[in-house]
Amino acid sequence: MAATSASAQSVTLYGILDTGIEYVSHAGANNSSLVRMPANTGSLPSRWGVRADEDLGGGLRALFMLENGFNVRAGDLNQGGRLFGRQAWVGLSNQYGTLSIGRQYSMTFWALADADILGPDLYGSGSLDSYIPNARSDNTIAYKGVFQGLSIGATYSFGRDSGGTGNSPGQGTCAGQTPGQMTACRQISAMLKYDTAWFGVAGAWDEQRGGAGAAANFFNGAAAVPLTSSSDKDTRWQLNGYVKGGNWKAGAGWLGRRVQTAAAAVADVNSDMFYIGALYQFTPAFAVDGEVFRMLNARQNARATMATLRGTYFLSKRTAVYTQLAWLGNSEQAAYSVSSGGAGGSPTPGTSQLGVNVGMRHTF
Repeated sequence: MAATSASAQSVTLYGILDTGIEYVSHAGANNSSLVRMPANTGSLPSRWGVRADEDLGGGLRALFMLENGFNVRAGDLNQGGRLFGRQAWVGLSNQYGTLSIGRQYSMTFWALADADILGPDLYGSGSLDSYIPNARSDNTIAYKGVFQGLSIGATYSFGRDSGGTGNSPGQGTCAGQTPGQMTACRQISAMLKYDTAWFGVAGAWDEQRGGAGAAANFFNGAAAVPLTSSSDKDTRWQLNGYVKGGNWKAGAGWLGRRVQTAAAAVADVNSDMFYIGALYQFTPAFAVDGEVFRMLNARQNARATMATLRGTYFLSKRTAVYTQLAWLGNSEQAAYSVSSGGAGGSPTPGTSQLGVNVGMRHTF
C-alpha cells in the first residue's frame, strides 16, 4: 500500500491466483470422463485489482475500484474479455453510506456473501445458476449503507451489458435503453441485511428486463429463454441466514427465480434453489466446509441435488492448497453440471456426475 499525506489517499494493489486440476465424470454427449484445469474458478475466481480511498475532510471520502478477472490456465480474460470485468466504479462515502457509479455487483451478490458457505466455488451454487457468481451489471448506480448492524442497499442499471459480451453464461447481451423502450435492459436490485456478532439474516430482490439480444439462462445443457421485449422479466428473490462461533459457521437459504416472457411459444421458468452448509476450522492451518443444494424447477420437470465437501490446508497466511469432492444427481429432464469450470462439462439429461478438484490458491 502506498500513501501520500498531502492528499490523505491510500492506493492498494491486490489479487488472487487460484487454479487446479479437476476430474468430472459423465461429461458431454457420450458421458465420458473429463480431466482439465478449470477455466473459471477453483475455490475463488482469480483476479487482480486496484482500490483507493481518499479523505476529502468532514467525513467525506472518495473511493474507486478497478478489478480484473482472468483465467490462470491460459492467462486470458474472463467476463467476456473485459479489462476490468469484475468491478469498475468510482464513488463517494460518508456516515450515511456509499454512492457509486460504474460496473458493480448487484445486491444478489452481497445478500449471499455470508450465508452461502462455499461462495463462488467450482462446485458451488454457480453450478445450478450461473448468474449467482456473475451477479454484476454495467451502467449502474449503487447505494449501500450500514446502520448499527442493518445494511441497506440498492442498484439501478440503465443497461446491464453495454460491452455486448454477456455477463453470465446463457444470459445473452443487453446494451441499454432505446427510444420508446425506457425499461429495455434495465436491472434493479435491493437488499436488507442484519448482522450481529454471532448471526445474520438477509433478503434481496433482483430484476432484469429484456431487450435486444437478452436471454435468461435456463439450466446447464438446455437452451436459454429469449427475453426480447422490455416487458420480459428475469427476477430472483432470496432469503437466508447464518450463525457462527469461534471456529465454526453455518448458513442456509432459499433463492427463487421467476422468468416471465410475452413469447407464446416459450414457457415461463419457475425455480427454487435451497441450500445449507457449514464450515469448521479444526486448527489455524486446516479447515473443512461443505454445502448441500436442491434445485426444483417444476414447470420444466427439472430437479437436481448437489453435495460438496472441501478441505483446505493453509501453508501460510496467503497460500493454501485444497481438495474438494462433489456429487450431483439430475432428474430425468435435468442436465445440470456439477462443475462451473467451463464449457463441455454438462451430462446428458438424467445423468449423475462426480467432480474431484485439487488446487492451490495464493493471495496478495
